[in-house]
Amino acid sequence: MVAGIIEPPARLLLKLRISPDVVTVGGTIAVIAISLSCLPTGRFILGVILLSLVAFSDLLDGTMARLAGRSGPWGNFLDATCDRLADGAVFAGLALYGANQQDPWITGGALAALVAGQVVSYAKARAEAVGATANVGIAERAERLIIAALAILLTGLGVPLVLPIAMWIIAVLGLVTVLQRILHVRRQLLS
Repeated sequence: MVAGIIEPPARLLLKLRISPDVVTVGGTIAVIAISLSCLPTGRFILGVILLSLVAFSDLLDGTMARLAGRSGPWGNFLDATCDRLADGAVFAGLALYGANQQDPWITGGALAALVAGQVVSYAKARAEAVGATANVGIAERAERLIIAALAILLTGLGVPLVLPIAMWIIAVLGLVTVLQRILHVRRQLLS
């Protein structure tokens, strides 16, 4: 079903000689711009709508690479690196919103979620660098971003307290995931 939706625009972009890398980088720039313009100013509904539209590019670039026969380490590296930038921008935008509102719970939670999310990714990369795998954990990127998007949307609709609670939940889930990855890699390397 998803392939039926994603493949036609992917084929069109390839026909127009637009590379998957351009879509990856363009999507990342768009996420950063939206996150740092809409979120700090509390324009949450607009931010969620625009971020949801741009999320389409995250599916599109991989499909384009597969259709063009160019899937491989470079695309994986670029995509993962750009994902870290995009995630950082979302949580930085929320931290700035918390600072603007003088709400230390939002600010602290968003910063903790940002750091935890970056370390989740780093733990996987370091595991692979030492010959192990770390594809475990209760809060992968998708789960963290879904929780954040729902919290942003509900906050934009006027639901109180959901944003700081969600930020701290994401932070704790991220830290649990880091611990799960550490233990998983330890078992692999010490056995």
